[in-house]
Amino acid sequence: MRALRQRKERDSSGLCLIEGVRHVSEAAAAGIALDAIAYAPDQLASPFALAFIREQAARGVPCLALSADVFESVADKDSPQGIVAIARQRKTELAALPPASVDLAVALVAPQDPGNVGSILRTMDAVGAGALILIDAATDPWHPTCIRASMGALFWHPVATATFDEFASWARRHDYRIVGASARGAVDYRQADYTRPLILLMGSEREGLSDAQKAVCHQLARLPMQGRVSSLNLSVASGVLLYAALAQSDRSAP
Repeated sequence: MRALRQRKERDSSGLCLIEGVRHVSEAAAAGIALDAIAYAPDQLASPFALAFIREQAARGVPCLALSADVFESVADKDSPQGIVAIARQRKTELAALPPASVDLAVALVAPQDPGNVGSILRTMDAVGAGALILIDAATDPWHPTCIRASMGALFWHPVATATFDEFASWARRHDYRIVGASARGAVDYRQADYTRPLILLMGSEREGLSDAQKAVCHQLARLPMQGRVSSLNLSVASGVLLYAALAQSDRSAP
């Protein structure tokens, strides 16, 4: 469990660490395979959590009761919640992503912050978006911070990784409209055309979209900046566009 806090171990084993009653139970509900559960009896007062552990034990999942000291050595130091699980990552190949079931997706170019990726997944879940595509991925979607920030949405939405060329080819082949976010976009995000099937393409936190990435977009949308800051946080900008796309879809619904 301690080793799974390192990406190298997560990548080599195909496992990840999930912490907290809500997140572990959401993973199980979504069909994520749990290899083992560790818990601290002194820290778990929730009847739901205790019943969940009994249920998983009955299903054959090893459930290990740890002393508070030992549990704290494997749990998040800031907010230990009394339960941690080792789970199997669910990976999706872009080529295997079924376009028929994904009419709204988000693609992120080389995201750096796992917290941003998790927050975007949470917002995607809120608006009913289908899949997240990580282009030239830098961060690991199975990082504990991403799992926590997603509030369990990671377990319900496919996350595919691809190179930019693979992404562009896949989107073109399946006739996706691509709306990119750019500070110099030609259209205000409120007037953008979010016709589905749609992919919102978000540039890297540092560099934004490159010229080649802008070239695959059918439209470049800008978010007006009226203060002194020059850009928004990636997850905030993604959330604004996701809700703009949802609003347009609602207006066009019969």
